[in-house]
Amino acid sequence: MMAAVREHCWKRVLLLSTLISCILFLVGGVNGLYPGFYSYSCPNAESIVLETLKTFLASDPTLGGPLLRVTYHDCFVRGCDASLLLNSVGNNTAEKDAVGPNKDSIRGYEVYDGIKSALEAACPGVISCADIIQLVARDIIVLDGGPYWNVPTGRRDGRVSKASEALSNLVGPNSNYTTQKDAFAKHGLTEKDLVVLTGAHTIGRARCVTIQNRLYNFSGTGQTDPSLDASYAEKLKSKCPKGSNSSVKLDGTQFHFDTRYYKNVLVNKGLFHSDASFLTESFPKSIVELETKKHNFFADFPEAMIKMSSIGVLIHDEGEIRKNCAFVD
Repeated sequence: MMAAVREHCWKRVLLLSTLISCILFLVGGVNGLYPGFYSYSCPNAESIVLETLKTFLASDPTLGGPLLRVTYHDCFVRGCDASLLLNSVGNNTAEKDAVGPNKDSIRGYEVYDGIKSALEAACPGVISCADIIQLVARDIIVLDGGPYWNVPTGRRDGRVSKASEALSNLVGPNSNYTTQKDAFAKHGLTEKDLVVLTGAHTIGRARCVTIQNRLYNFSGTGQTDPSLDASYAEKLKSKCPKGSNSSVKLDGTQFHFDTRYYKNVLVNKGLFHSDASFLTESFPKSIVELETKKHNFFADFPEAMIKMSSIGVLIHDEGEIRKNCAFVD
């Protein structure tokens, strides 16, 4: 008798869950995504992500920057489908092993493995690796003093990952403004989105190799980039001598989500040539000026992140839910 009652109640719960999910999708979905997608199928999902992330960051606080970059590096190649997390298999070189944009600059894949393992233990086969990436990005921002936002979830994981596509879709630190603008427009992102999302450079470090040419051989001249503040250039050279394998802070506040990045750009102390390029045209420069105000940046960044995180998403019966983020099921 009790078993029959429990089964009846469970069916009612599942029906209610489905109904609520449909309503949320119809009234507030972004490309089929909405906050609270796992509220009934795995109610503790977001807290599991946060607490597991905290454990990894406690052991290595420098993981925040690389993990935040994963969002952009994943979404700009085949959309936000966690294709970046897949391992190379057989004759296929995966995105994570693309020399230049990923192999030498992205790390922390063990964090996603750890979070996925914890989620599989709590809710097997429910949470996608693609959603984990977006939740981790939000939580890193919050833990570093930035704004909180409700992450739309419901993504599914892709099955294809090719290094060649990472090389052709990701723009690097030496890119000019037009190259960046065109790359973002290709994915439906505006010039404002470009400048706002680049504000993520307020967290983390950069390897010296990424600025070697800017410091010592800009455009093949054998000179320093003339757009770089002279005193800042000398400071960078002291930390990044020729051939250095070291790294430097992106904006001086490695673990703080703040507006210092934009303030640095305005006085020609943006670390990358791509940062400095924002001053070459009036519109991006005006956005940089606006984003130096905390209330602007803290309002605009979540909006731009939500927009980027909806690029090319797989939903419903598309893709899969991986058991292990590194392998196709």
